[in-house]
Amino acid sequence: MTHDVAEATPAEATSAARAGPSRTSSTGRLIGLDLARGLAVLGMYTAHLGPDPSGGGPLGWVTEVTRGRFPALFALLAGFTLIILTGRPQPRTGRAGRQAMGRVLIRSAVLIALGYALASLDTPIDVILAAYGVIFALALPLYRLRASTLAVIAAAGALVMPPVVFLLQTAVEGGSWADTVIAGDPLARVTGSDGILELFITGEYPVLTWLPFVIAGMAVARLDLTRPGIRAKLAVLGGALLVLGYGGSWLALHLVPGALATVSATTDGGSASSAWWSDAVGDPTTSNPDWMLVAAPHSQTTWSILGSTGFALVILAVCLIATDRSARLRWFATPVTAVGSLALTAYVGHIVAIKALGIDDLPTSAALAVLICFASVAMLLALAWTRVFRRGPLEYMVHAATTPARLLN
Repeated sequence: MTHDVAEATPAEATSAARAGPSRTSSTGRLIGLDLARGLAVLGMYTAHLGPDPSGGGPLGWVTEVTRGRFPALFALLAGFTLIILTGRPQPRTGRAGRQAMGRVLIRSAVLIALGYALASLDTPIDVILAAYGVIFALALPLYRLRASTLAVIAAAGALVMPPVVFLLQTAVEGGSWADTVIAGDPLARVTGSDGILELFITGEYPVLTWLPFVIAGMAVARLDLTRPGIRAKLAVLGGALLVLGYGGSWLALHLVPGALATVSATTDGGSASSAWWSDAVGDPTTSNPDWMLVAAPHSQTTWSILGSTGFALVILAVCLIATDRSARLRWFATPVTAVGSLALTAYVGHIVAIKALGIDDLPTSAALAVLICFASVAMLLALAWTRVFRRGPLEYMVHAATTPARLLN
């Protein structure tokens, strides 16, 4: 999850050094990127520990916004990291390129193993790391492509993958073949999950529908973010995708005859009136083509991917612009930026802490206090750690695990 100059090309290191303190820290890290990543981690804290959105009010609205959207931001930033690991601004080639690919593949394997280890703790949290690991490996062959090509592939994935996943999920629901696949899947036996089927199709983070987020992040990383106006254009694009995703879902649900009633009748939540942006509608209990019209987080629809990608782009652009222009904001944001600089440790740590402290199911009255405590401790520990060390504990572990890639010729 790191993006240090030490892992970059010489040209990138020189560019980072020339960019000055407004854009990078002394170690060459993009401060805005770390700020966005820190917000993504704390947003997932809010989704996992915060008050239930059904409580209503401003706090309920905030916790509702965090659900599904900050993992999308995290995924988009993972795509950015993949490009940094394989060469930015120019992709690495030759021996350096093969070594970079080796590091990414090792990193993918570590994330998959770590993800299943966290899942074995049996917390109520749907761990995203295993899906990230697989997505890293699948997206790796694209690392030499230009920003425009990557953007087209991400857009195509957002259009094509949701109906593919829907059809596959319908097939799983309607047939017994899935049990046969799971029974013969070594991954399913080792992890106690539904294995490949869950990873790619039926899980909370299906690889097929989360791949576009990572590819979109790769496209952003291929841009020259120091070019005048590019960050503002990124924010405008994000805003347009927000409107297209959530506005398009709202229109579709209201213009397609019977769509709202059908979605409400075939889900385990409440009314479908807010399904264009909220997950209060619940999950589908039976196959329902009208479900493809919603944009609720984790709905795995085109509208949802477009809206969440737009949200992620706006947050990233605002973080880059704000940290570039305001030294005061950079100072105030230091605790969040510190969390972002060791995001893997912060993410894994909060899941382990939830299990260790036995707070799997919090009463509503205690949720806000626990959330504040978790976020405060994470920021304080991250600040203290980054004052002494260059990487977080798990970031050091992942970096050490990738060192054998240097042997590749």
